[in-house]
Amino acid sequence: MDIPEHHKQAVIPHIMVDGAAKAIEFYTEAFGAVELYRLEGDTGRIIHAEIGIHGSTLMLGDAHAPVSAPGPEGASVALHVYVPDVDALTTTAVSAGAELLGAPADMPYGARQSMLRDPFGHVWILLTAITAV
Repeated sequence: MDIPEHHKQAVIPHIMVDGAAKAIEFYTEAFGAVELYRLEGDTGRIIHAEIGIHGSTLMLGDAHAPVSAPGPEGASVALHVYVPDVDALTTTAVSAGAELLGAPADMPYGARQSMLRDPFGHVWILLTAITAV
């Protein structure tokens, strides 16, 4: 069996949210995501969905045991995404409803980065390479 092209990443993040349909709408507006796949259950909850963001696949679904959405204390995982213009995408994401945790800034490791929390509790680190390290 051939692995689908959009699954050839060595590790594919799979996040759980409360309100996966709303999350897909947010990720589309904030990050330019493209919906690749959606499987809904009988009650309309999303069992499994896949979206593409800047060449990478992110899997997501409505939270159900044993995996749950992030708690009020924050997330244990941050999602890093390299983008062409971190400043522009940060502005777009905040306008769409993301919480700005760290404004875009040049970092000593050769990237300009910002940090956001999406409305579903997940932390995103957006980066644009500015120098070769």
